[in-house]
Amino acid sequence: MLKGDFPVERFRDIPTPFYYYDLPLLRRTLDVVQRQLDRNPTYRVHYAIKANFNPRILAEIAARGFGADCVSGAEVRAALAAGFPPEGIVFAGVGKSDAEIRFALQQGIARFNVESAAELEVIDEIAGTLGCVAPVSLRINPDIGAHTHAGITTGLAENKFGINYEQMDEVMDLSLSLPHVRYCGLHFHIGSQILDMMDYVALCNRINELVLRLQRAGRRVGDINVGGGLGINYQHPNHLPIADFEGWFEVFRKHLRLPEGTEVHFEPGRSLVAPCGTLIARVLYVKQGTRKQFAIIDGSMTELVRPAMYKAYHRVENLSSDEPEEVYDVVGPVCESSDVFVKEASIDRCRRGDLMAIRSAGAYGESMASHYNCHPLPDCFFFEG
Repeated sequence: MLKGDFPVERFRDIPTPFYYYDLPLLRRTLDVVQRQLDRNPTYRVHYAIKANFNPRILAEIAARGFGADCVSGAEVRAALAAGFPPEGIVFAGVGKSDAEIRFALQQGIARFNVESAAELEVIDEIAGTLGCVAPVSLRINPDIGAHTHAGITTGLAENKFGINYEQMDEVMDLSLSLPHVRYCGLHFHIGSQILDMMDYVALCNRINELVLRLQRAGRRVGDINVGGGLGINYQHPNHLPIADFEGWFEVFRKHLRLPEGTEVHFEPGRSLVAPCGTLIARVLYVKQGTRKQFAIIDGSMTELVRPAMYKAYHRVENLSSDEPEEVYDVVGPVCESSDVFVKEASIDRCRRGDLMAIRSAGAYGESMASHYNCHPLPDCFFFEG
């Protein structure tokens, strides 16, 4: 089996499981995105902190001058602590608390992405008590079904996110009538791990439709935030380590029809950080069942919940073996039947103590880790290059 390039000798004395981050790969990924921004001076990128809020990862991204996309007050704090400037921070989420709104206003963040009329009124009230005006974009639910897992779609009318596009005019009227909010534009997000670029073409078409409607009514469009959601190739991390940013940005260059000079904002998360992260674990036992062979490792759903939660695929490699491949279910020690990384996978023959790499785990891995079964949170190690 083809394997990634890992400093296996350095791993031998490190207690497992732990996260290993390839910073040179992260930097190459950020370089690719920066080249796209250099080609398009009206484009702005805000990293979606929910994907991975490790301070070292945040500092690398902040140093590039990118903004931050936050969905909690704690994420706003993490962004500020990592060096993201307040004027680059946008704050989304359907359930912002009063304390979170107040804190974000006091920090002078760039934008609240507002998800309901009720939220708009609360932001106006809190901004009034602070004697300021809150910059807001209206998050419009475009009712577009992205080709991805049902648990990570966000752009359908049945989802909890955003303002249904039929209600846009009504909520916009409200935003223009409130004294302590300032309408700045529209925000969209249709889902995560999207690989079919036609989903983004559909989003562009819906945005164009809404922009034309605003123009015909004599309303100001403001800037446009198209969200994130660009997927990565989980099957082939060694051959395709960087997401198709060129194709993604090209969709919006080609299909969006906006007033000249309109700023377009993007919120990538997974596509920036997933490939650079790997969960390293050790084989505890090789168990021979009557129908299956199990490689039981010390990593589990407490460190990486995506396979258990979404049935998500992560490539698993045995870093310690060059023996012929055998078929295994790779499972963790947690007392849940769903604590399975992969089933019936062909992997180089496993033995007790072998080091296993669960690839493309840099997004929604460490950030979703838990203490279930009293497991400690995983340590992290960084490869500097």
